[in-house]
Amino acid sequence: MRLLGWRRIIVRVGAVPLIWGALGGAAPLWTVADVDQRLLAVHNAERARLGIPPLVWNDKLAARAAQWADELTEMDGLEHADDADYDDGSSVEGENLWRGTKGYYTPEQMVGLWIDERKIFVNGPFPKNATNGRWRDVGHYTQLVWRSTTQLGCAIAASKEDEILVCRYVEGGNVIGEKPY
Repeated sequence: MRLLGWRRIIVRVGAVPLIWGALGGAAPLWTVADVDQRLLAVHNAERARLGIPPLVWNDKLAARAAQWADELTEMDGLEHADDADYDDGSSVEGENLWRGTKGYYTPEQMVGLWIDERKIFVNGPFPKNATNGRWRDVGHYTQLVWRSTTQLGCAIAASKEDEILVCRYVEGGNVIGEKPY
């Protein structure tokens, strides 16, 4: 219970940059005009670091991510979508989810938290990809760097206090028995 109290304080304090922006202070941390390009760039920078081909932006995936992000604004936590089949039925989508204090994180920081999972990542056959034995602790990262993934679409939606980032990937990664790259 005590931790929850601290979380609420952090959430409210974290909103300060957004308030300052509304009062003529700091500029917003991202705009609708630049967010897609920035999300794609941060994904591809990590892939380039590993010598993995870059992803291309897919507007259909982004639209599907936007629909799910909007639905998640009505929930307290995060939950993966059930509709993981790509529109034409030819491929299964992958999905990464993130939720944080509204107005506090840049797109690069949002995706950067997934990239930070590499600290305990092992490039072995999935699900044996974490030094601590818990694949869920690196599952965002493995999807982000999955070699056979070629397309990305993301969207950010806002609830009263939080922003929710949903990224969808084709082809989906985290396939049992396969190595990420």
